[in-house]
Amino acid sequence: MKSLKIGDLLARIPIVQGGMGVGISLSGLASAVANEGGVGVISAAGLGLIYKEDSMDYCEAAIHGLKQELRKAREATKGIVGVNVMVAMNNFADMVKTAIQEGADIIFSGAGLPLNLPSFLTEGAKTKLAPIVSSARAAKLLCEKWLANYNHIPDAIVVEGPKAGGHLGYKADQLTDEEYALESILPEVVKEVRLFEREHDCHIPVIAAGGIYTGEDIYRIMQLGADGVQMGTRFVTTEECDADPAFKQSYIQAKREDIQIIQSPVGMPGRAIRSPFLDQVKEGLKRPKVCAFNCIKTCDISRSPYCIMLALFNAFKGRLEHGYAFAGANAWRAEKIQTVKELISSLSEEFEAFKKRVMNE
Repeated sequence: MKSLKIGDLLARIPIVQGGMGVGISLSGLASAVANEGGVGVISAAGLGLIYKEDSMDYCEAAIHGLKQELRKAREATKGIVGVNVMVAMNNFADMVKTAIQEGADIIFSGAGLPLNLPSFLTEGAKTKLAPIVSSARAAKLLCEKWLANYNHIPDAIVVEGPKAGGHLGYKADQLTDEEYALESILPEVVKEVRLFEREHDCHIPVIAAGGIYTGEDIYRIMQLGADGVQMGTRFVTTEECDADPAFKQSYIQAKREDIQIIQSPVGMPGRAIRSPFLDQVKEGLKRPKVCAFNCIKTCDISRSPYCIMLALFNAFKGRLEHGYAFAGANAWRAEKIQTVKELISSLSEEFEAFKKRVMNE
């Protein structure tokens, strides 16, 4: 597999590990991926709860938590370590500022359009910025707005298809519509980005995400114009993943029919593994009376059947009777726990074997 260049950053392999909250991708997983030549990513989501013992104030705890995770990752690797910060988070600005202050190599940002992301860059900051989009229209809009308002060009663009895990930037009826499949929208995004590159004499790598599972998948998607891929689900069933072993086992035990589309309290569809908790939600779980965290802008406590932050935190801790695991469409294919090194090695072998087969046909 070829390398992935993002500005002056060079990843030896074109694999970005997806940022998975709450607590699924912290410094442990991110540093392991970075050590193997990929781009490791820490999720900023939920750090205020994970580090609640350091401060009773959710936002203060989140800032402290992100600093700690980035510093731990830096101690464990000299590779590329980024942070995923969702636009929908109420502490979006705090998390972005903290990531830049701590010298994160790159910030990935989606769950909304990060139109003002460049405004947080400080003088001399080397942190790269990569928005996550789900359409060519969004990619074009971001490129134009960033250039016009901040004289800044995205250092990379991630295009996420509807087979991704967690919250999805699509309407429910688009999730199975071939018109919105990654294989359909990726070439459109690449075309739009390449046009912008020619007009402004720059290079913006396009990273494809959502449902990419094997080395063959990586080869096929890169043949459609992607410079790299983002993978989340595959890294959950690794020894270095920061989640509780029970969370990882939920992937291995899952059957195809257990992968469900749910309506999240934040107002977006999401993909998750069926659990007793989700079954109870369908039956009518008691609504929470108060919002303890005020974590997501679009979450309406008066309509929410449960607190998503607590549900995801419980899952991260292995308490799946009180929560659920977000997962990509192919999570049911997981068969074993392996090291990040073993996973990346097998992906590389699959990639090369398929490439050789194609060349010989």
